[in-house]
Amino acid sequence: MTQSLEELNMDKKFNSKKSYKKELKKLQLKMLTLQQTLHRNNIGLIIAFEGMDAAGKGGAIKRLIERLDPRGYVVHPISAPKPHELRHNYLQRFWRKLPFRGSIGIFDRSWYGRVLVERIEGFATEAEWTRAYREINEFERVLTDDHYIILKFWLQITEEEQLNRFNARENDPYKSWKLTDEDWRNRKKWPQYVQAANDMFAKTDHPNAPWILVAGNDKEYARIKVLKETIKHCESKIKSMGIEIDYPDEK
Repeated sequence: MTQSLEELNMDKKFNSKKSYKKELKKLQLKMLTLQQTLHRNNIGLIIAFEGMDAAGKGGAIKRLIERLDPRGYVVHPISAPKPHELRHNYLQRFWRKLPFRGSIGIFDRSWYGRVLVERIEGFATEAEWTRAYREINEFERVLTDDHYIILKFWLQITEEEQLNRFNARENDPYKSWKLTDEDWRNRKKWPQYVQAANDMFAKTDHPNAPWILVAGNDKEYARIKVLKETIKHCESKIKSMGIEIDYPDEK
């Protein structure tokens, strides 16, 4: 099913702070149980996060891993490739970062940079980024055929909300490091990023490695949504392998 950012309901909100904390604790316990199940059964989990700048990727990742066994996951913050990495195929640096089976690898930005920032900024030729859709689909299929689960999240906010968050970061000494000149430049290319993202969903959203679009104007809603969808997808894949998940009794 083709998805687009224009169809995403950006008014989604969580009910209350109290119910958010209760739901978060419950879901994080489920996520811990799933991590242990993946480890025991030698199944790898790969989660890629993409989205507009300041959409809350870092906050969602923090809540996703908050109560997990730190020995069983790694988070990769992906930036521009280093000069020596440019001597290889663009996927090579991601192959090197993949988690071993039984563990979790989380990518804050991912191989989809080829069809997003590299496309928009001209770092990849049209021939390179257009063929990348096929290359990425094949890359993900190789992994999901080989005892890996893949999930891909796109966190979206409105332009108005992004500006509010930029201004808040600029005036917060603990968060000002998050804001760069590049973030401000990217705001001017908002329509291009929306188009590139929609093209990406149309060409790389598959049952084995689905895209999940998350409305991020309300941070608490987005964090719960990411946890729920991760649990839902992992449960489905694990059970399809004939494996039972032994959740502890909720109190």
